[in-house]
Amino acid sequence: MSTRKPIPDDDPPPVPPEPPAPEECCNSGCIPCVYDVYNEAMDNYRAALKAWKARHEEKTGA
Repeated sequence: MSTRKPIPDDDPPPVPPEPPAPEECCNSGCIPCVYDVYNEAMDNYRAALKAWKARHEEKTGA
């Protein structure tokens, strides 16, 4: 008996975050810097994309 949930047909890929515009960084060493926030968002995006790809490989049998 499988405990896997079926993949909904409406399972779009995750969307990457928008990088900050150069003028959004004041270059004064803020904690967190807008680039730190962006890098964390990119890490989350990469993890979500990896999970999405795994779900779709499983669904298509690829």
